[in-house]
Amino acid sequence: MAKFFGNLHLVLAVGLIAAIVVIVSFAGWTGGDPKSITDDVFRWLHLFFGVLWIGLLYYLNFVQVPTMPSIPAEQKGAITGFIAPKVLFFFRYAALLTVITGLAIAFHNGYGALALTFGGQGADGINLIGLGMWLALIMAFNVWFIIWPAQKKILGIVEASAEEKAAAAPRALIASRTNLLLSLPMMYAMVSANVVN
Repeated sequence: MAKFFGNLHLVLAVGLIAAIVVIVSFAGWTGGDPKSITDDVFRWLHLFFGVLWIGLLYYLNFVQVPTMPSIPAEQKGAITGFIAPKVLFFFRYAALLTVITGLAIAFHNGYGALALTFGGQGADGINLIGLGMWLALIMAFNVWFIIWPAQKKILGIVEASAEEKAAAAPRALIASRTNLLLSLPMMYAMVSANVVN
């Protein structure tokens, strides 16, 4: 058992197989036609990548960043050299894949353009999901174009002077805390929109 659970890739593969069994077993529940199955798979992927993205956002804001000042200097290299680069890899690609799968769902179901342009009728599900989509797009932009470039300097992945590193730290923190702030209304919009297929 310990050997199985000690192998992340094996656990993920078995989890994927279990998910495929569930998808095949319950495909008829939402219609069973190719469009419904495709939609179910995209929603499942959207949820998986979204949980990974927001989970890492919360880990960074609730655990890693507040803890860094109390870590002894000789131990910080373990975080900045090994943990943070791996976290930021999964963080940025989870953001990208969350956005891609979310847009795929919206356009696959015919409401993507309407939602992105707030073309609904007042305070309806289309405008609410559109708000959630725009908040997620802003957050993903922050991840890729503010947080990641700043973190590359801070972590020494790219050459940067001490002044550049010092300037990058508050930029990364502000963008990350902005994403934390935006994640709360974004998640409400996503779970409450109830956009009809």
